[in-house]
Amino acid sequence: MTAELHQPVMLSEALDLLNVQPGGVYVDATFGGGGHTRGIIERGGQVLALDQDPDAHKRAERLGGVAIRFAKDNFRNLEAVLTSQGLPPVNGILADLGVSSFHFDDPERGFSYQQEGPLDMRMGDEGPTAAEIVNTLPEEELANIIWRYGEERQSRRIARAIVAARAQEPIETTTQLAEIIRRAVGFRKAGHPARRTFQALRIYVNDELGALTELLEAAGRVLAPGGRLVVISFHSLEDRIVKHFLRDDPRFQVLTKKPLVASAAEQEKNPRSRSAKLRAGERI
Repeated sequence: MTAELHQPVMLSEALDLLNVQPGGVYVDATFGGGGHTRGIIERGGQVLALDQDPDAHKRAERLGGVAIRFAKDNFRNLEAVLTSQGLPPVNGILADLGVSSFHFDDPERGFSYQQEGPLDMRMGDEGPTAAEIVNTLPEEELANIIWRYGEERQSRRIARAIVAARAQEPIETTTQLAEIIRRAVGFRKAGHPARRTFQALRIYVNDELGALTELLEAAGRVLAPGGRLVVISFHSLEDRIVKHFLRDDPRFQVLTKKPLVASAAEQEKNPRSRSAKLRAGERI
């Protein structure tokens, strides 16, 4: 696995705040390409890595060694996974909530509005696809999803266009949906007109905000005293949940009064890092 394949965001900052100690047990809740896991191992930690992507296990095997265990599961099930692995309270949990580049780069996963592929968007291999959502939900419900999870001002116009288009033929591909949205709202100077709608559908299909809330709650139960929770988010909906959790939960001391952002050098090297915000807390 090369750096060109996967560039973990804010690697040094995340590992420093995780306070990796030799022999400590840490959870990489979002294995992805394994960049953060590899960093933990290089600092002497042992890792339980989670990822619901069926292809992630193959990437984990390439790291090899006895310092890593892998579980194909959603991080919302962290507590059950730790129990099944027979692991004691852990010393740290790291979650990089950004969609893996492996998902975006593979048209067959259906995340990209710029490459033709089946309209899937599932991070795992279970549950309804984005195609099932856009072809079956009522117009009002579609509009609410696009507004709530994509913060798209033209949500009602887009939902209306989707319902009209699917009455003519099923919406089955990413480019088909992207073109429907483009025709509905026109071109935009700032970003592709389908970007916010695709984000909204992805969040809804994978119940990302619900899963994040469950992960945070589990962290309060499975972290050892002094254990660290580090979360990297990529949009305001996620960041708001993490911020309020660390601020309001008496089990945690906030370590980042303001979220950390990537350096200018990292943002230039890895454009994906530009929207990243890192927050951390310590289990009291």
